[in-house]
Amino acid sequence: MMRASLPRFAFALTCWLAGGHALAQDVVKLWPGVAPGSEHWTWQEQAFPHQQVDHRSIGTVIEDVVTPTLAVYLPEHGHATGTGVVIAPGGACIALVMDEQGRDVARELQRMGIAAFVLKYRLQHKAAQGMPKDLSEDQACRWGIADAAQAIRLVRGHAKAWGVAPNRLGLLGFSAGGMIASEVLVQKDPTLRPDFAALIYGAPFESMPPVPAGLPPVFMAWAQDDAIAGDAMARFYQALVKAGDNPEAHIYDAGGHGFSARQPDTSSAHWLQEFEWWLQSRKLAGAP
Repeated sequence: MMRASLPRFAFALTCWLAGGHALAQDVVKLWPGVAPGSEHWTWQEQAFPHQQVDHRSIGTVIEDVVTPTLAVYLPEHGHATGTGVVIAPGGACIALVMDEQGRDVARELQRMGIAAFVLKYRLQHKAAQGMPKDLSEDQACRWGIADAAQAIRLVRGHAKAWGVAPNRLGLLGFSAGGMIASEVLVQKDPTLRPDFAALIYGAPFESMPPVPAGLPPVFMAWAQDDAIAGDAMARFYQALVKAGDNPEAHIYDAGGHGFSARQPDTSSAHWLQEFEWWLQSRKLAGAP
């Protein structure tokens, strides 16, 4: 899978297994040269491994991203379905939960025969705004929205090399990543929208963008006790329905914000299995 025309961020990695976890086969820069709008950014990206939330491990968290990238996780050739998914982790657009809401999900999609692309998008520089005081998520996420749209362009532009059908590319976002995914989904130019979207406890948190009719299929999942994203998810669901769209929504009784398979005592822990069933129903994933 050599592509000399693709800009490199680090180096190509041969797919291998270590402790049962597949590593990305490749990591590529999202933009040729400096990402537009960040030409004068001088701070350095920071990574914090082994982070916890409520005594629960969430893996590596990254802050101050300057150079956005895509990490490529491809399924075995004979197992590939031709479907691809760009994954946008959450973190309020001031951080990225790269393992629990990125790499771990990418490996599960690989298992389904889906090519996964973990998006490391640009973030609001915390020091510049005295974060997190008075943060506008609309403002903080504007670079992430641009990077997610560029990720869709990039994957479609190299769909043949990655074994992805250009009309089978989805965008999956968590929390702030879900907000970013929703903005890319409803953008005015339909050719730049994903072919399907999955919003996991994340939707427009502040201003509601215009929602057109005839959007691609949408999968949504959130918990009733989510005090952060619950209202935003419900508002966006109603906006989709009012526009004549037909989203699939899973509203769990518990799980709070940021639920995952690492909380096995709640039904929300099974969101990924239900997402897989939804993909199968649309012939986007293989049968179990």
